[in-house]
Amino acid sequence: MSTGNVYENLIEIAKRRGFFWPSFEIYGSIAGFTTYGDVGVKLKRNIEAQWREYFVRRQGFFEIEDPIVNSSKVFESSGHLANFKEYASSCSQCGRGFRADHLIEEKTGMEHVETQGGDAIKRLLRENNVKCPVCGGQLKEPTLVLTMFQTQIGATGGEVGYLRPEAAQGMFTNFKRCYQANRERIPFAISQQGKVLRNEVSPRRGVHRLREFTLMELELFFDPVNPSCQWLSEVEGEKVRIITEDMEEREAKQPLEITIKEAVAKGLVLTEWQGYFMGVGKRFLESLGVPPERQQYRAHLPLERSHYSSQTFDHEVQTRSWGWIEVAGHANRTDYDLKAHQKGSGVDVSVLRKNGTRFIPHVIEPSYGLDRLTFVAMETAWEQRETPKEKRNIFHFPRTLAPYQVSVQPLVTKDGLSEKALTVYDKVLSEGYRATFDEGGSIGRRYARQDEVGTPLAITIDYTTMEKGVLTLRDRDTWEQVAIHVDELPKKLNAYFQGAEFRALGQLVARGGE
Repeated sequence: MSTGNVYENLIEIAKRRGFFWPSFEIYGSIAGFTTYGDVGVKLKRNIEAQWREYFVRRQGFFEIEDPIVNSSKVFESSGHLANFKEYASSCSQCGRGFRADHLIEEKTGMEHVETQGGDAIKRLLRENNVKCPVCGGQLKEPTLVLTMFQTQIGATGGEVGYLRPEAAQGMFTNFKRCYQANRERIPFAISQQGKVLRNEVSPRRGVHRLREFTLMELELFFDPVNPSCQWLSEVEGEKVRIITEDMEEREAKQPLEITIKEAVAKGLVLTEWQGYFMGVGKRFLESLGVPPERQQYRAHLPLERSHYSSQTFDHEVQTRSWGWIEVAGHANRTDYDLKAHQKGSGVDVSVLRKNGTRFIPHVIEPSYGLDRLTFVAMETAWEQRETPKEKRNIFHFPRTLAPYQVSVQPLVTKDGLSEKALTVYDKVLSEGYRATFDEGGSIGRRYARQDEVGTPLAITIDYTTMEKGVLTLRDRDTWEQVAIHVDELPKKLNAYFQGAEFRALGQLVARGGE
């Protein structure tokens, strides 16, 4: 199956089954905005909960919720107004605008063109005779444009504000409050998950590049004199695939496989904290179904790094649709942000060591894009299975990640089976599982519908249930079925979602209804 067909199939399923679709469809849509449907919202929230489990809850880190609209003073101090820009080129004929580096990449197959700087981008446009992809017209000389949404704070034209392009600045401007709430202990971290907005010049690839999207970010504050991470031992044996700055300069494509401990010891990763979060990040993506061989960390070259970073690694995933894509950035932000806000606000954000000296904490930031992870989870989980009658779409989501964990249905909608099925459905809900009830169409069609949204377990109520209290459980991945007594259901569900093999749940019965 071609990569184009993978993406097109996934988008068709996403729209039809209610994962996501373009926003404002009845008005023709606007590029860069996506609406999530019922199963998409549930999948997205489950991924966010998984991120929180790996990066926040286990470590006891802080969470905040900060405004999306920020004063211009915040972004003046942070450097965003001066640096959050892209080279854009507009067509001299149709007037449409495009990111110049994207046009060059699509024409030439080059990668990371933005890292080469403005002069190189202008030269590459000319040398490769890049034209408008819509009408074929001549492109104008590219210029830098600010990719932040501007607004007014105050109905009658008060202060200039900007919609945040990242969640991080709220964690820096609120550092002092959170530090006090943490009883003035270092190291500690603040996390925030929420919507951010970037006024992209030319959004593309669906949810891969949006104007409004969700970030899950964490800022770990530590003393640069004592940069050790107390949890490094938990991940130090984890093998990761890394493309270093030197390898990036040499355009080496084969990543170096190395343990976190070795990468830190050799200085390939500058701090233990960054190494720790890279190890956690690898495990987090594995929990979403992404195998280790389809993950890598790619170092940014100096020209590619953000203005605040001394070292950045992109956490990349190999997709069938687009090849390697970034799903996260792991940045060493040094003390840039806190120092900048101290200067801009006049408020002292330094902290006191036990020996009486003061310092401004340094920061390590893992930042994950939730929309991209949602697509990656879907693409990784998707299978199109051939049957004698048709092609069937199946999403093999991890059991706890699936939008619905259980579907309940009567075999037929007569003789009291629907009423009995509803009592079982209520029982499943009361046990705390995400469940759906389905009695429309044939049992085979209902199984197919649940496979297509990734529901791992189906419970069917038939005449044996009415006579003997026996239910049929059906496995999404193998289509096998086992019989259990209705009184065993809570125990069996608990075992299954704790990782038990499906066949261990009950007596195997003949497969049917496919």
